Amino acid sequence: MHPILLQLKKEISPFEFENYISQIVYNEKYSRDDRIIFNAPNIFIASFIRTKYLHKITHLFETQNGFKPEIIIEVYNQTTKKAIKNNQKKTNVATNLNPSLTFNSFIVGNSNSFAFNVAKAVAQNQSTSYNPLVIYGNTGLGKTHLLNAIGNVNAAVGKIVIYTTSEQFLNDYLLHIRNNSMERFRQKYRACDYLLIDDIQFLSGKNQIQEEFFHTFNELKENYKQIVLTSDRPPKNMNGLEERLKTRFTSGLLADIQPPELETKINIINAKCELDGIILSPKVIDFIAANINDNIREIEGVLVKLNFSINVTNIQEVTIDFVKDILKEYIKESKENINLDGIIEATSKYLNIKPSEIKSKSRSKNIVIARKIVIYLARTLTPNSMPYLANFFGMKDHSTISKAMKSIQDEINKNENLKTMIEELTNKIKQN
Repeated sequence: MHPILLQLKKEISPFEFENYISQIVYNEKYSRDDRIIFNAPNIFIASFIRTKYLHKITHLFETQNGFKPEIIIEVYNQTTKKAIKNNQKKTNVATNLNPSLTFNSFIVGNSNSFAFNVAKAVAQNQSTSYNPLVIYGNTGLGKTHLLNAIGNVNAAVGKIVIYTTSEQFLNDYLLHIRNNSMERFRQKYRACDYLLIDDIQFLSGKNQIQEEFFHTFNELKENYKQIVLTSDRPPKNMNGLEERLKTRFTSGLLADIQPPELETKINIINAKCELDGIILSPKVIDFIAANINDNIREIEGVLVKLNFSINVTNIQEVTIDFVKDILKEYIKESKENINLDGIIEATSKYLNIKPSEIKSKSRSKNIVIARKIVIYLARTLTPNSMPYLANFFGMKDHSTISKAMKSIQDEINKNENLKTMIEELTNKIKQN
């Protein structure tokens, strides 16, 4: 067993070590200094370890060796073996790419379609239109997936691709400084066709590495090489980043990724279930999508835990009540003082209408349904009486509120999509 796994054994429960960690095997043949591969016997164990222990294993390697390698946990079968072997032959072509992160495996929705389409354009046309491309958005929304997808397309046709994180880039820089081998560092990063750097915001405040990256950036662009960066914020909001770098980052194209809308979350859950062999009813999938946060990694974590619970309990039918128990640690505590203005703001943003329209006299169909939803949420999430709500919304009397409640309740009972949408909106209001 690999020494790092024996070190991990001291820090986790014996149950999880015996049932998960002890099941993976170090793949010495296909591992490298910057890429460590462990093979798992099945997708369930691989997914569980990726979700719960990947960060810990990476940290232990970094503590022992002084740099952070990429850790890959994969099921060992002929397909995986072939992919690893092919990638091993291309060590001069691609660095650190995850072969499973492709454009085909990326779930596209309204929240990410722009970034997806631009990433595909950049993957197919090196340094012609969008250079650099900066993809930004909150953590866990798919930025790393798109970087790898761009890299995999080009590595497959023999392009020289470097994919790294800003932290790995910094560690590599410091290593070459200590070894007096900066010429090798520059040759490595300035001789590629595609330079893909994740979480570029972590270079903020580090002036020495910013100086080096500035010259790397210039040389790559002058030689028509493609640069793609990701960040958790737009360049203008990166405090501690030199203005000359901000200017260069914004000289290409900025593409933001928003949290996935409900339909996209449902599609993501369906895709993950199909991949991992989890059988869930549409109602259960809708419930999960409506009641967990928008972070895609968190969605994956929920499904890993759910899969584990299904296997351990041998449950015959996964019900919503069963899932509620699994989800309890993923759902934040409800906000104690939910107010009407907050409900109106959240609903109008969710439905893409103006807050003022909800309290207006408009009879437009989308405004009417939004108004009913707000009334429903106000009655179920706040202690306000019907007379108070009638006065607040400028309605005749409490009977108007009562009619609106009955109407929306009837629609919820008949329309499963509306029910799921209101569940998600309720969850968002509680968490804000």
